[in-house]
Amino acid sequence: MAEKTLREFSVPSTDNVATGPNINVGDVNFKLKSSLINMVQASPLCGKPNEDANAHLQNFLELCDTVVIRGVAADAIKLRLFPFSLLGKAKQWFYKEKDIDTWAKCSKAFLAKFFPLGKTNALHGRNQVSSRRGWNPSQKLGRGCKNTSWPILTTAWTSGSSYKASTTGSQ
Repeated sequence: MAEKTLREFSVPSTDNVATGPNINVGDVNFKLKSSLINMVQASPLCGKPNEDANAHLQNFLELCDTVVIRGVAADAIKLRLFPFSLLGKAKQWFYKEKDIDTWAKCSKAFLAKFFPLGKTNALHGRNQVSSRRGWNPSQKLGRGCKNTSWPILTTAWTSGSSYKASTTGSQ
């Protein structure tokens, strides 16, 4: 084995570049179309506190549902495409996560990181305050319903909670 010079040790190398989790796509090698990548990149999540991770996932899954590649599992497509929907801190987080090997693990870890309990509790509190406006659970939900109310409304309904939630999610 030849000895390395100091200069050889200081030369940048791709050996330490984070590449994200290893995604098992089976025996099939596939390519994502650039138009699909562009659509996913059109509304990235950066990991800022004011961003809605739930809405980001909803938009991402909506786009993924339009893609079918013969012989490739939908989860493999989602895992391969997901990093293109991230920027900044969110992308750094994804590349540090080495134990993500399924879409279920990825989406769960993503929501745990970028839709933390504090944000959920804030929405829960906001819905309790807006319940004083007299929303009746038997009313039909209109088009003005924001998606952020659904997880809280569903959780309250399934857990038997007695509070009422706003259909608009507004304060």
